[in-house]
Amino acid sequence: MATINFQGVGIKAMSACVPPGVVDNRDLGYLIPEEEIDKTINNIGIEQRRIADADVTASDLCYKAARQLMDDNGIDPASIDVLLFMSQTPDYRIPATSCLLQHRLGLPRETMCFDISLGCSGYLYALSTAFAYASMQGINRVLLLDGETFSKIVNRRDKVDWPLYGDAGTATLVEKGDYGTSTFMLNTDGSGEDVLKVHAGMRHPITADSCVEREREDGNIRTELEVFMDGMDVFNFAISKVPKSIKLLLQQTNRTIDDVDYLVFHQANRFMMDFFVKKLKISPEHVPYCIGKYGNTSSASVPLTIVSELAGKLDGEHTVVMSAFGAGLSWGSAMVAMRDCKISPVFDY
Repeated sequence: MATINFQGVGIKAMSACVPPGVVDNRDLGYLIPEEEIDKTINNIGIEQRRIADADVTASDLCYKAARQLMDDNGIDPASIDVLLFMSQTPDYRIPATSCLLQHRLGLPRETMCFDISLGCSGYLYALSTAFAYASMQGINRVLLLDGETFSKIVNRRDKVDWPLYGDAGTATLVEKGDYGTSTFMLNTDGSGEDVLKVHAGMRHPITADSCVEREREDGNIRTELEVFMDGMDVFNFAISKVPKSIKLLLQQTNRTIDDVDYLVFHQANRFMMDFFVKKLKISPEHVPYCIGKYGNTSSASVPLTIVSELAGKLDGEHTVVMSAFGAGLSWGSAMVAMRDCKISPVFDY
């Protein structure tokens, strides 16, 4: 288990952009029996999702979020020392999307850029990376862009995955400043690789056959280029790891759950998050949700929830715990010392 402490760096500002296209889960009668739609919505907690147009990528959404953050906070592009792009849905396999965003945003050529790819826990890993770079001598500001367009790798006839996923792009500005201690605890179990996976790639090279839609388990339809998830295995993994991870984080930081102002979960499933709340005995008003209107936006869900639900609530000093889990398998929790974080309203692309 990696436990990392940072002091003197923190989150200055955040923003988020979502596609304007709304998909209502009550319109899934072609996929789910009509009599089961209400039950499905109640269980997963997702009524609507935002789905990007065919020509809109995660980097497009992140670009708009970054521009909004920089404009709202008077950030000079020349002041950005490092640009990180976290996504499982980059523009290309080569080159790295962060390089394209550096040029598009008008950042200086001296800006260090690279991509990070991980599952739904990715924002915490990327945020810890941003904190690490911002802690270094010679680096003052890191711009972390986290976006996903999972709709492009989920088959619309996959009744397990299609009702869940939405698209979003977020921007987080990390910099040196008068911030308290932030602690990250990050974990991995690669034995669970088959629980959530896109099969075709380098290990299993892409062929014409990879693009053929086929009926899979329980009548789900997808190609080898689209994501598979064993929902029950993910559920069992999450309920066994997430509460323990947060309890251990509290122990390591000598805090109690009552010291936490907000606990932000990866927005995977409403039933699952409600279980976490009860297990941890935290008051529900300290746990923001945005899953109902945006769905599961994969690695972007933690920052999207903060921007969507905590705008105007992070003035002054606050203790925010973030927790996420996903493909890998990987999971993590972080206690982040927030101070006067400026949050721009969520806006449509």
